Amino acid sequence: MNFTMSFSELMPLAPVMIVSLTAIVVMLLTAIKRNHNLVATTTVIGLNLAALYILFVLLAGQFAPANVMNLFLVDPFTMLYQFVIIVAALACSTLSHAYIETYKDNREELYILMLTSVAGAMLMVASSHYASFFISLELMSIPVYGLLAYTHQRSQSLEAGVKYLVLSATASAMLLMGMAYVYAYTGSLSFVAEPGKLLTAFSQPAVVIGLALIVFAVGFKLSLAPFHKWTPDVYAGAPAPVATFLATVSKVAMLGLFVRYVLSSGLILSDSFVTIISVIAVLSIIVGNLLAVKQVNLKRILAYSSIAHFGYVLVAIVSARNTDFLQVQGFATFESVNVYIITYVLTTIGAFGVVTLMSSPYNNTDEAGSLAEYRGLFWRRPVLTAVLTVMMLSLAGIPLTAGFIGKFLVVKTAVAGESWFLAAMVILGSGIGLYYYLRVMVVMYMTPPETPRLDAVNHWGQKVGGIMVLLVALLVLVIGVYPDPIIALSRYAFFAMSPELQQFIFTLVQSGFN
Repeated sequence: MNFTMSFSELMPLAPVMIVSLTAIVVMLLTAIKRNHNLVATTTVIGLNLAALYILFVLLAGQFAPANVMNLFLVDPFTMLYQFVIIVAALACSTLSHAYIETYKDNREELYILMLTSVAGAMLMVASSHYASFFISLELMSIPVYGLLAYTHQRSQSLEAGVKYLVLSATASAMLLMGMAYVYAYTGSLSFVAEPGKLLTAFSQPAVVIGLALIVFAVGFKLSLAPFHKWTPDVYAGAPAPVATFLATVSKVAMLGLFVRYVLSSGLILSDSFVTIISVIAVLSIIVGNLLAVKQVNLKRILAYSSIAHFGYVLVAIVSARNTDFLQVQGFATFESVNVYIITYVLTTIGAFGVVTLMSSPYNNTDEAGSLAEYRGLFWRRPVLTAVLTVMMLSLAGIPLTAGFIGKFLVVKTAVAGESWFLAAMVILGSGIGLYYYLRVMVVMYMTPPETPRLDAVNHWGQKVGGIMVLLVALLVLVIGVYPDPIIALSRYAFFAMSPELQQFIFTLVQSGFN
Protein backbone atom coordinates (compact mmCIF):
# COMPACT_ATOMS: atom_id res chain seq x y z
CA MET A 1 0.00 0.00 0.00
CA ASN A 2 1.37 3.37 -1.01
CA PHE A 3 1.36 5.89 1.87
CA THR A 4 3.05 8.72 -0.07
CA MET A 5 -0.08 10.77 -0.58
CA SER A 6 -0.59 14.42 -1.37
CA PHE A 7 -2.77 16.64 0.78
CA SER A 8 -5.36 16.89 -2.02
CA GLU A 9 -5.87 13.12 -1.93
CA LEU A 10 -6.73 13.35 1.77
CA MET A 11 -9.19 16.25 1.27
CA PRO A 12 -12.26 13.93 1.16
CA LEU A 13 -11.53 13.27 4.85
CA ALA A 14 -11.32 17.01 5.63
CA PRO A 15 -14.27 16.96 8.10
CA VAL A 16 -12.53 14.22 10.11
CA MET A 17 -9.27 16.21 10.07
CA ILE A 18 -11.11 19.31 11.32
CA VAL A 19 -12.61 17.38 14.25
CA SER A 20 -9.23 15.76 15.02
CA LEU A 21 -7.45 19.14 14.98
CA THR A 22 -10.15 20.51 17.28
CA ALA A 23 -9.45 17.66 19.71
CA ILE A 24 -5.73 18.55 19.65
CA VAL A 25 -6.46 22.26 20.20
CA VAL A 26 -8.79 21.43 23.11
CA MET A 27 -6.08 19.19 24.59
CA LEU A 28 -3.50 22.00 24.36
CA LEU A 29 -5.89 24.57 25.84
CA THR A 30 -6.60 22.22 28.74
CA ALA A 31 -2.88 21.71 29.34
CA ILE A 32 -2.16 25.47 29.28
CA LYS A 33 -5.04 26.68 31.47
CA ARG A 34 -8.26 25.00 32.45
CA ASN A 35 -11.21 27.08 31.33
CA HIS A 36 -14.47 25.19 30.88
CA ASN A 37 -16.23 27.85 28.80
CA LEU A 38 -13.25 28.28 26.47
CA VAL A 39 -12.89 24.54 25.91
CA ALA A 40 -16.63 24.07 25.31
CA THR A 41 -16.71 27.01 22.89
CA THR A 42 -13.68 25.69 20.99
CA THR A 43 -15.34 22.27 20.71
CA VAL A 44 -18.54 23.75 19.30
CA ILE A 45 -16.63 25.95 16.83
CA GLY A 46 -14.62 22.97 15.53
CA LEU A 47 -17.72 20.83 15.08
CA ASN A 48 -19.52 23.68 13.33
CA LEU A 49 -16.62 24.14 10.91
CA ALA A 50 -16.73 20.44 10.03
CA ALA A 51 -20.52 20.61 9.54
CA LEU A 52 -20.26 23.72 7.35
CA TYR A 53 -17.63 22.04 5.17
CA ILE A 54 -19.92 19.05 4.60
CA LEU A 55 -22.88 21.32 3.82
CA PHE A 56 -20.74 23.25 1.34
CA VAL A 57 -19.69 20.04 -0.44
CA LEU A 58 -23.22 18.61 -0.52
CA LEU A 59 -24.90 21.84 -1.67
CA ALA A 60 -22.24 22.47 -4.32
CA GLY A 61 -23.33 19.30 -6.13
CA GLN A 62 -21.25 17.30 -8.59
CA PHE A 63 -19.59 15.48 -5.69
CA ALA A 64 -17.52 12.60 -7.06
CA PRO A 65 -17.01 9.59 -4.77
CA ALA A 66 -13.38 9.30 -3.64
CA ASN A 67 -11.35 6.30 -2.54
CA VAL A 68 -8.78 7.24 0.13
CA MET A 69 -5.86 4.81 0.54
CA ASN A 70 -8.18 1.91 -0.35
CA LEU A 71 -9.32 2.14 3.29
CA PHE A 72 -12.10 4.71 3.07
CA LEU A 73 -14.78 5.47 0.49
CA VAL A 74 -16.22 8.98 0.67
CA ASP A 75 -19.49 9.44 -1.20
CA PRO A 76 -22.72 11.39 -0.49
CA PHE A 77 -23.88 8.53 1.78
CA THR A 78 -20.73 9.04 3.87
CA MET A 79 -21.15 12.82 3.93
CA LEU A 80 -24.78 12.63 5.08
CA TYR A 81 -23.99 10.25 7.93
CA GLN A 82 -20.96 12.31 8.96
CA PHE A 83 -23.18 15.39 9.03
CA VAL A 84 -25.77 13.63 11.22
CA ILE A 85 -22.97 12.49 13.56
CA ILE A 86 -21.64 16.05 13.87
CA VAL A 87 -25.13 17.47 14.55
CA ALA A 88 -25.65 14.87 17.28
CA ALA A 89 -22.19 15.62 18.73
CA LEU A 90 -22.97 19.35 18.75
CA ALA A 91 -26.17 18.67 20.67
CA CYS A 92 -24.33 16.43 23.16
CA SER A 93 -21.59 19.06 23.66
CA THR A 94 -24.20 21.74 24.27
CA LEU A 95 -26.08 19.60 26.77
CA SER A 96 -22.81 18.61 28.47
CA HIS A 97 -21.87 22.24 29.12
CA ALA A 98 -24.83 22.93 31.41
CA TYR A 99 -24.77 19.45 32.93
CA ILE A 100 -21.08 19.46 33.86
CA GLU A 101 -20.88 23.18 34.78
CA THR A 102 -21.29 22.55 38.51
CA TYR A 103 -19.01 19.49 38.50
CA LYS A 104 -16.19 20.03 41.03
CA ASP A 105 -13.64 17.75 39.37
CA ASN A 106 -12.01 18.22 35.96
CA ARG A 107 -14.57 19.06 33.28
CA GLU A 108 -12.47 19.74 30.18
CA GLU A 109 -11.45 16.13 29.48
CA LEU A 110 -15.05 15.27 28.67
CA TYR A 111 -14.81 17.31 25.45
CA ILE A 112 -11.50 15.68 24.46
CA LEU A 113 -13.03 12.23 24.84
CA MET A 114 -16.13 13.28 22.93
CA LEU A 115 -14.21 14.79 20.00
CA THR A 116 -11.95 11.74 19.72
CA SER A 117 -14.96 9.45 19.66
CA VAL A 118 -16.65 11.63 17.02
CA ALA A 119 -13.56 11.39 14.80
CA GLY A 120 -13.72 7.59 15.05
CA ALA A 121 -17.46 7.61 14.30
CA MET A 122 -16.92 9.74 11.18
CA LEU A 123 -14.22 7.36 9.95
CA MET A 124 -16.50 4.37 10.57
CA VAL A 125 -19.15 5.45 8.07
CA ALA A 126 -16.44 5.83 5.39
CA SER A 127 -14.67 2.51 6.04
CA SER A 128 -14.36 0.06 3.15
CA HIS A 129 -11.69 -2.22 4.59
CA TYR A 130 -11.58 -4.57 7.59
CA ALA A 131 -8.58 -2.72 9.03
CA SER A 132 -10.30 0.69 8.92
CA PHE A 133 -13.52 -1.02 10.08
CA PHE A 134 -11.92 -2.23 13.31
CA ILE A 135 -9.56 0.68 14.03
CA SER A 136 -12.24 3.35 13.56
CA LEU A 137 -14.67 1.30 15.66
CA GLU A 138 -12.18 1.15 18.53
CA LEU A 139 -11.34 4.84 18.13
CA MET A 140 -15.01 5.57 18.65
CA SER A 141 -15.61 3.03 21.44
CA ILE A 142 -12.64 3.48 23.78
CA PRO A 143 -13.37 7.15 24.67
CA VAL A 144 -16.97 6.13 25.40
CA TYR A 145 -15.77 3.95 28.30
CA GLY A 146 -14.36 7.07 29.93
CA LEU A 147 -17.41 9.15 29.08
CA LEU A 148 -19.80 6.66 30.68
CA ALA A 149 -17.80 6.59 33.94
CA TYR A 150 -16.97 10.32 33.86
CA THR A 151 -19.11 11.25 36.89
CA HIS A 152 -17.46 8.45 38.84
CA GLN A 153 -18.76 9.71 42.20
CA ARG A 154 -22.08 8.25 41.08
CA SER A 155 -21.80 4.50 41.54
CA GLN A 156 -24.23 3.91 38.67
CA SER A 157 -22.02 5.88 36.27
CA LEU A 158 -18.95 3.86 37.20
CA GLU A 159 -20.95 0.64 36.89
CA ALA A 160 -22.19 1.65 33.42
CA GLY A 161 -18.62 2.32 32.28
CA VAL A 162 -17.32 -1.03 33.54
CA LYS A 163 -20.24 -2.98 32.06
CA TYR A 164 -19.82 -1.37 28.66
CA LEU A 165 -16.04 -1.89 28.80
CA VAL A 166 -16.28 -5.63 29.48
CA LEU A 167 -19.11 -6.37 27.07
CA SER A 168 -17.77 -4.10 24.31
CA ALA A 169 -14.35 -5.75 24.58
CA THR A 170 -16.04 -9.12 24.15
CA ALA A 171 -17.86 -7.87 21.05
CA SER A 172 -14.60 -6.50 19.62
CA ALA A 173 -12.91 -9.87 20.15
CA MET A 174 -15.78 -11.58 18.33
CA LEU A 175 -15.48 -9.05 15.50
CA LEU A 176 -11.75 -9.70 15.09
CA MET A 177 -12.24 -13.45 15.12
CA GLY A 178 -14.98 -13.14 12.53
CA MET A 179 -12.76 -11.03 10.28
CA ALA A 180 -9.98 -13.61 10.64
CA TYR A 181 -12.28 -16.44 9.51
CA VAL A 182 -13.51 -14.45 6.49
CA TYR A 183 -9.98 -13.37 5.56
CA ALA A 184 -8.77 -16.97 5.75
CA TYR A 185 -11.13 -17.82 2.90
CA THR A 186 -11.18 -14.64 0.78
CA GLY A 187 -7.53 -13.64 1.20
CA SER A 188 -8.50 -9.94 1.16
CA LEU A 189 -9.18 -7.42 3.91
CA SER A 190 -11.15 -5.17 1.57
CA PHE A 191 -14.85 -5.90 1.55
CA VAL A 192 -15.45 -4.02 -1.71
CA ALA A 193 -12.90 -5.74 -3.96
CA GLU A 194 -14.70 -9.01 -4.73
CA PRO A 195 -18.39 -8.67 -3.80
CA GLY A 196 -19.40 -12.05 -5.20
CA LYS A 197 -16.87 -14.03 -3.23
CA LEU A 198 -18.62 -13.79 0.13
CA LEU A 199 -22.00 -14.41 -1.45
CA THR A 200 -20.86 -17.67 -3.01
CA ALA A 201 -19.00 -18.80 0.12
CA PHE A 202 -21.92 -19.70 2.37
CA SER A 203 -21.12 -23.37 1.87
CA GLN A 204 -17.81 -22.82 3.69
CA PRO A 205 -18.23 -23.38 7.47
CA ALA A 206 -15.40 -20.97 8.30
CA VAL A 207 -17.06 -18.13 6.36
CA VAL A 208 -20.44 -18.82 7.97
CA ILE A 209 -18.86 -18.72 11.45
CA GLY A 210 -16.91 -15.55 10.55
CA LEU A 211 -19.97 -13.70 9.27
CA ALA A 212 -21.99 -14.84 12.28
CA LEU A 213 -19.37 -13.42 14.66
CA ILE A 214 -19.33 -10.12 12.72
CA VAL A 215 -23.13 -9.90 12.83
CA PHE A 216 -23.09 -10.68 16.58
CA ALA A 217 -20.58 -7.86 17.19
CA VAL A 218 -22.62 -5.40 15.12
CA GLY A 219 -25.77 -6.53 16.93
CA PHE A 220 -24.12 -5.72 20.26
CA LYS A 221 -23.06 -2.23 19.14
CA LEU A 222 -26.56 -1.51 17.79
CA SER A 223 -28.14 -3.20 20.86
CA LEU A 224 -30.23 -5.49 18.69
CA ALA A 225 -32.00 -8.47 20.25
CA PRO A 226 -30.76 -10.89 21.47
CA PHE A 227 -27.55 -8.85 22.07
CA HIS A 228 -29.35 -6.05 23.90
CA LYS A 229 -28.96 -6.98 27.57
CA TRP A 230 -26.42 -4.24 28.37
CA THR A 231 -28.48 -1.38 26.94
CA PRO A 232 -30.96 -0.43 29.73
CA ASP A 233 -28.37 -0.68 32.51
CA VAL A 234 -25.80 1.42 30.64
CA TYR A 235 -28.33 4.04 29.54
CA ALA A 236 -29.75 4.34 33.05
CA GLY A 237 -26.33 4.65 34.72
CA ALA A 238 -24.64 6.92 32.18
CA PRO A 239 -24.54 10.70 32.64
CA ALA A 240 -27.52 12.03 30.67
CA PRO A 241 -25.50 13.80 27.90
CA VAL A 242 -23.35 10.69 27.45
CA ALA A 243 -26.45 8.50 27.17
CA THR A 244 -27.54 10.90 24.41
CA PHE A 245 -24.14 10.45 22.73
CA LEU A 246 -24.32 6.67 22.97
CA ALA A 247 -27.89 6.58 21.61
CA THR A 248 -27.12 8.82 18.62
CA VAL A 249 -23.47 9.15 17.55
CA SER A 250 -22.46 5.59 18.39
CA LYS A 251 -25.56 4.01 16.84
CA VAL A 252 -25.50 6.10 13.64
CA ALA A 253 -21.81 5.33 13.07
CA MET A 254 -22.31 1.59 13.54
CA LEU A 255 -25.38 1.51 11.32
CA GLY A 256 -23.64 3.49 8.55
CA LEU A 257 -20.69 1.10 8.65
CA PHE A 258 -22.97 -1.96 8.67
CA VAL A 259 -24.96 -0.69 5.67
CA ARG A 260 -21.76 -0.07 3.72
CA TYR A 261 -20.45 -3.51 4.67
CA VAL A 262 -23.51 -5.52 3.63
CA LEU A 263 -23.93 -3.55 0.39
CA SER A 264 -20.28 -3.34 -0.68
CA SER A 265 -19.65 -7.01 0.00
CA GLY A 266 -22.85 -8.06 -1.75
CA LEU A 267 -24.15 -9.82 1.39
CA ILE A 268 -27.49 -8.03 1.06
CA LEU A 269 -28.10 -10.15 -2.05
CA SER A 270 -27.87 -13.42 -0.10
CA ASP A 271 -31.24 -14.89 0.85
CA SER A 272 -29.68 -16.70 3.82
CA PHE A 273 -28.13 -13.51 5.17
CA VAL A 274 -31.36 -11.56 4.66
CA THR A 275 -33.27 -14.24 6.58
CA ILE A 276 -30.87 -13.88 9.53
CA ILE A 277 -31.21 -10.10 9.53
CA SER A 278 -35.00 -10.39 9.27
CA VAL A 279 -35.11 -12.66 12.33
CA ILE A 280 -32.95 -10.21 14.31
CA ALA A 281 -35.21 -7.33 13.19
CA VAL A 282 -38.37 -9.11 14.34
CA LEU A 283 -36.81 -10.11 17.67
CA SER A 284 -35.64 -6.52 18.26
CA ILE A 285 -39.09 -5.10 17.55
CA ILE A 286 -40.85 -7.60 19.83
CA VAL A 287 -38.32 -7.62 22.68
CA GLY A 288 -37.70 -3.87 22.64
CA ASN A 289 -41.38 -2.93 22.75
CA LEU A 290 -42.58 -5.59 25.19
CA LEU A 291 -39.81 -4.93 27.72
CA ALA A 292 -40.34 -1.17 27.49
CA VAL A 293 -43.98 -1.62 28.54
CA LYS A 294 -42.91 -2.76 32.04
CA GLN A 295 -40.41 0.06 32.70
CA VAL A 296 -40.95 2.92 35.18
CA ASN A 297 -37.70 4.69 34.31
CA LEU A 298 -37.63 7.08 31.34
CA LYS A 299 -34.00 6.35 30.43
CA ARG A 300 -34.69 2.62 30.43
CA ILE A 301 -37.83 3.19 28.33
CA LEU A 302 -35.73 5.09 25.79
CA ALA A 303 -33.12 2.31 25.90
CA TYR A 304 -35.62 -0.44 25.09
CA SER A 305 -37.27 1.87 22.59
CA SER A 306 -33.97 2.24 20.72
CA ILE A 307 -33.79 -1.56 20.37
CA ALA A 308 -37.15 -1.55 18.61
CA HIS A 309 -36.27 1.45 16.44
CA PHE A 310 -33.18 -0.21 15.03
CA GLY A 311 -35.31 -3.26 14.37
CA TYR A 312 -37.43 -0.98 12.14
CA VAL A 313 -34.26 0.21 10.41
CA LEU A 314 -33.24 -3.39 9.67
CA VAL A 315 -36.67 -3.93 8.12
CA ALA A 316 -36.02 -0.99 5.80
CA ILE A 317 -32.57 -2.34 4.84
CA VAL A 318 -33.91 -5.83 4.10
CA SER A 319 -36.88 -4.54 2.12
CA ALA A 320 -34.92 -1.93 0.17
CA ARG A 321 -32.82 -4.53 -1.64
CA ASN A 322 -35.81 -5.38 -3.84
CA THR A 323 -36.86 -1.78 -4.48
CA ASP A 324 -33.73 0.38 -4.54
CA PHE A 325 -30.59 -1.70 -4.67
CA LEU A 326 -31.27 -3.73 -7.81
CA GLN A 327 -32.87 -0.94 -9.85
CA VAL A 328 -29.95 1.46 -10.14
CA GLN A 329 -27.04 1.96 -12.46
CA GLY A 330 -23.87 2.50 -10.47
CA PHE A 331 -25.47 3.97 -7.36
CA ALA A 332 -27.90 2.87 -4.66
CA THR A 333 -30.03 5.11 -2.50
CA PHE A 334 -31.59 3.96 0.75
CA GLU A 335 -34.02 6.81 1.20
CA SER A 336 -36.18 5.24 3.91
CA VAL A 337 -33.15 4.23 6.00
CA ASN A 338 -31.60 7.69 5.75
CA VAL A 339 -34.82 9.51 6.62
CA TYR A 340 -35.48 7.21 9.57
CA ILE A 341 -32.00 7.75 10.99
CA ILE A 342 -32.35 11.55 10.72
CA THR A 343 -35.74 11.57 12.44
CA TYR A 344 -34.58 9.10 15.12
CA VAL A 345 -31.50 11.17 15.96
CA LEU A 346 -33.45 14.44 16.26
CA THR A 347 -36.15 12.86 18.42
CA THR A 348 -33.66 11.07 20.68
CA ILE A 349 -31.67 14.28 21.18
CA GLY A 350 -34.87 16.06 22.22
CA ALA A 351 -36.01 13.33 24.63
CA PHE A 352 -32.62 12.90 26.29
CA GLY A 353 -32.19 16.69 26.23
CA VAL A 354 -35.16 17.06 28.57
CA VAL A 355 -33.70 14.35 30.84
CA THR A 356 -30.37 16.21 30.86
CA LEU A 357 -31.98 19.53 31.77
CA MET A 358 -33.66 17.80 34.71
CA SER A 359 -30.50 15.98 35.88
CA SER A 360 -27.45 16.63 38.02
CA PRO A 361 -24.02 14.91 37.99
CA TYR A 362 -24.26 14.51 41.77
CA ASN A 363 -27.48 12.57 41.97
CA ASN A 364 -26.40 9.05 42.90
CA THR A 365 -29.71 7.34 42.19
CA ASP A 366 -31.17 7.57 38.70
CA GLU A 367 -30.68 11.26 37.81
CA ALA A 368 -34.06 12.28 36.35
CA GLY A 369 -34.75 8.79 35.07
CA SER A 370 -37.69 7.69 37.19
CA LEU A 371 -41.11 8.58 35.80
CA ALA A 372 -42.01 9.78 39.31
CA GLU A 373 -39.69 12.76 38.74
CA TYR A 374 -41.88 13.88 35.81
CA ARG A 375 -45.19 13.67 37.62
CA GLY A 376 -46.99 16.99 37.27
CA LEU A 377 -44.13 18.50 35.26
CA PHE A 378 -46.65 20.40 33.14
CA TRP A 379 -47.69 22.52 36.13
CA ARG A 380 -44.08 23.53 36.85
CA ARG A 381 -42.45 23.59 33.40
CA PRO A 382 -45.17 23.72 30.71
CA VAL A 383 -42.78 24.46 27.81
CA LEU A 384 -40.39 21.66 28.80
CA THR A 385 -43.39 19.35 29.08
CA ALA A 386 -44.47 20.37 25.57
CA VAL A 387 -41.00 19.49 24.25
CA LEU A 388 -41.03 16.02 25.82
CA THR A 389 -44.62 15.50 24.61
CA VAL A 390 -43.54 16.25 21.02
CA MET A 391 -40.66 13.78 21.35
CA MET A 392 -42.89 11.02 22.72
CA LEU A 393 -45.39 11.58 19.90
CA SER A 394 -42.57 11.47 17.35
CA LEU A 395 -41.12 8.25 18.80
CA ALA A 396 -44.62 6.75 18.67
CA GLY A 397 -44.93 7.75 15.01
CA ILE A 398 -47.93 10.06 15.39
CA PRO A 399 -48.75 12.16 12.26
CA LEU A 400 -47.39 15.72 11.97
CA THR A 401 -44.14 14.67 13.66
CA ALA A 402 -40.83 13.60 12.12
CA GLY A 403 -41.18 10.08 13.56
CA PHE A 404 -44.34 9.50 11.51
CA ILE A 405 -42.48 10.31 8.27
CA GLY A 406 -39.71 7.85 9.15
CA LYS A 407 -42.07 4.99 10.01
CA PHE A 408 -44.30 5.69 7.02
CA LEU A 409 -41.35 5.37 4.64
CA VAL A 410 -40.19 2.15 6.34
CA VAL A 411 -43.65 0.58 5.94
CA LYS A 412 -43.84 1.89 2.37
CA THR A 413 -40.46 0.29 1.56
CA ALA A 414 -41.52 -3.01 3.16
CA VAL A 415 -44.76 -3.06 1.16
CA ALA A 416 -42.97 -2.12 -2.08
CA GLY A 417 -40.50 -4.95 -1.47
CA GLU A 418 -43.41 -7.32 -0.72
CA SER A 419 -42.09 -7.96 2.80
CA TRP A 420 -45.60 -8.25 4.16
CA PHE A 421 -44.72 -9.92 7.44
CA LEU A 422 -42.03 -7.33 8.24
CA ALA A 423 -44.44 -4.50 7.43
CA ALA A 424 -46.98 -6.03 9.81
CA MET A 425 -44.32 -6.29 12.53
CA VAL A 426 -43.47 -2.58 12.18
CA ILE A 427 -47.16 -1.68 12.55
CA LEU A 428 -47.62 -4.07 15.50
CA GLY A 429 -44.48 -2.78 17.23
CA SER A 430 -45.63 0.82 16.75
CA GLY A 431 -48.98 -0.07 18.30
CA ILE A 432 -47.31 -1.52 21.40
CA GLY A 433 -44.96 1.46 21.59
CA LEU A 434 -47.91 3.84 21.63
CA TYR A 435 -48.84 2.53 25.11
CA TYR A 436 -45.63 3.33 26.93
CA TYR A 437 -45.02 6.63 25.13
CA LEU A 438 -48.51 7.83 26.06
CA ARG A 439 -47.93 6.69 29.66
CA VAL A 440 -44.96 9.06 29.90
CA MET A 441 -47.18 11.88 28.62
CA VAL A 442 -50.00 11.10 31.05
CA VAL A 443 -47.61 11.18 34.03
CA MET A 444 -46.48 14.71 33.12
CA TYR A 445 -50.05 16.05 33.26
CA MET A 446 -51.00 14.40 36.58
CA THR A 447 -51.34 16.24 39.90
CA PRO A 448 -47.82 17.32 40.94
CA PRO A 449 -46.20 16.31 44.26
CA GLU A 450 -45.96 18.99 46.94
CA THR A 451 -42.15 19.08 46.87
CA PRO A 452 -40.59 17.75 43.63
CA ARG A 453 -37.22 16.11 44.24
CA LEU A 454 -35.74 17.15 40.90
CA ASP A 455 -36.56 20.02 38.56
CA ALA A 456 -35.03 21.98 35.71
CA VAL A 457 -33.30 25.23 36.61
CA ASN A 458 -35.16 28.52 36.28
CA HIS A 459 -34.89 30.17 32.86
CA TRP A 460 -33.66 26.88 31.35
CA GLY A 461 -34.96 28.02 27.95
CA GLN A 462 -32.52 30.94 27.93
CA LYS A 463 -29.48 28.73 28.30
CA VAL A 464 -27.66 27.18 25.34
CA GLY A 465 -28.82 23.63 26.12
CA GLY A 466 -32.43 24.75 26.51
CA ILE A 467 -32.37 26.73 23.25
CA MET A 468 -30.97 23.69 21.43
CA VAL A 469 -33.72 21.43 22.80
CA LEU A 470 -36.40 23.94 21.75
CA LEU A 471 -34.93 24.15 18.23
CA VAL A 472 -34.87 20.35 17.94
CA ALA A 473 -38.54 20.19 19.00
CA LEU A 474 -39.41 22.80 16.36
CA LEU A 475 -37.45 20.87 13.73
CA VAL A 476 -39.27 17.62 14.60
CA LEU A 477 -42.60 19.39 14.00
CA VAL A 478 -41.43 21.11 10.79
CA ILE A 479 -40.18 17.83 9.29
CA GLY A 480 -43.47 16.20 10.24
CA VAL A 481 -45.41 18.87 8.34
CA TYR A 482 -42.98 19.49 5.46
CA PRO A 483 -40.61 16.51 5.00
CA ASP A 484 -39.66 17.20 1.35
CA PRO A 485 -36.18 18.72 2.03
CA ILE A 486 -35.13 15.81 4.28
CA ILE A 487 -36.44 13.25 1.77
CA ALA A 488 -34.64 14.99 -1.09
CA LEU A 489 -31.39 15.08 0.90
CA SER A 490 -31.75 11.39 1.79
CA ARG A 491 -32.40 10.51 -1.84
CA TYR A 492 -29.32 12.45 -2.96
CA ALA A 493 -27.12 10.64 -0.40
CA PHE A 494 -26.46 7.78 -2.78
CA PHE A 495 -24.16 4.88 -2.09
CA ALA A 496 -21.40 4.50 -4.70
CA MET A 497 -20.89 0.95 -5.93
CA SER A 498 -17.69 -0.46 -7.34
CA PRO A 499 -17.63 -1.64 -11.00
CA GLU A 500 -17.22 -5.20 -9.74
CA LEU A 501 -20.39 -4.94 -7.64
CA GLN A 502 -22.30 -3.35 -10.54
CA GLN A 503 -21.30 -6.22 -12.81
CA PHE A 504 -22.19 -8.76 -10.17
CA ILE A 505 -25.66 -7.26 -9.66
CA PHE A 506 -26.19 -7.09 -13.42
CA THR A 507 -25.33 -10.78 -13.71
CA LEU A 508 -27.81 -11.66 -10.94
CA VAL A 509 -30.57 -9.61 -12.54
CA GLN A 510 -29.94 -11.21 -15.93
CA SER A 511 -30.16 -14.66 -14.33
CA GLY A 512 -33.62 -13.88 -12.97
CA PHE A 513 -32.78 -12.87 -9.40
CA ASN A 514 -35.79 -11.43 -7.61
